[in-house]
Amino acid sequence: MLTAEAQAGTAGTAGASGARGRLVSVALVIGGIVSLQFGSSVAVLLFPRAGALGVVTLRLVVAALVLLVVCRPKVRGHSRGDWATVLAFGVALAGMNSLFYQAIDRIPLGAAVTLEFLGPLILSVATSRRLLSLVWAALALGGVVLLGREGFDGLNLTGAAFALAAGGLWAAYILLSARTGQRFPQADGLALAMTVAALLSLPFGIVSAGAALLNPVTLGLGAAVALMSSVMPYTLELLALRKLPASGFAVMMSLEPAAAATAGFLVLHQALGWAEVVAIGLVVVASVGAVRSAGAGAH
Repeated sequence: MLTAEAQAGTAGTAGASGARGRLVSVALVIGGIVSLQFGSSVAVLLFPRAGALGVVTLRLVVAALVLLVVCRPKVRGHSRGDWATVLAFGVALAGMNSLFYQAIDRIPLGAAVTLEFLGPLILSVATSRRLLSLVWAALALGGVVLLGREGFDGLNLTGAAFALAAGGLWAAYILLSARTGQRFPQADGLALAMTVAALLSLPFGIVSAGAALLNPVTLGLGAAVALMSSVMPYTLELLALRKLPASGFAVMMSLEPAAAATAGFLVLHQALGWAEVVAIGLVVVASVGAVRSAGAGAH
């Protein structure tokens, strides 16, 4: 039997370890967000060369090849449930990326990211059991709406519909990424799911872009987009979701519009107004609050 002091010490150590784990997970998520948004800035340069579907295909195919080489996932020894999860994850990846690129081909990036974020936001409210999460979700919603307010004037309805649909698949991606991380070691499940996504997108990319996909410059930029927008963020997020609750992770995704605005400012020289700065502050506060609330609820 452990003494009261020993039990308290053990609990304290476990609590400290859990806190460190959540901190690491938060850092992984932020790293993935930054990588994704700067990758999106590079993708903008590719649109005139290969079109939206062509860029998606390059991104997913290169990402799948990199992950297969690095992870060398085992194909045998998995259950039907494992394969069903991987297939669903692959479909979500292909659909989410294709719909989002179709959206930003028609509407401004800020508006597209704002509309797409409604998927994770709804997920955060639906999966959290704490009333305080509603406050953080509302704060995040206010931030992303403020950030995208200028882009909603004269919005192309088709583009808006693509962005909303991508948001639904983004929510599915969060849930399936967490489930895949639990069923497969390291990033093996992600490598297999990315392969499924690449195979699904390949016919559309070939029909859309054709020989343009083989242009050396296009291939080089496509490889950069794949590493920054797929390999890095998805791997980091998959690892983070092993420690971070889906509700907290979903609200942390509110940093996506803020990161997009920052990347646009640094890479594309898009100026930030006072409204954008306030919006970035709101989503940062909401994200920090959501993670702290998730941590408090886990004790």
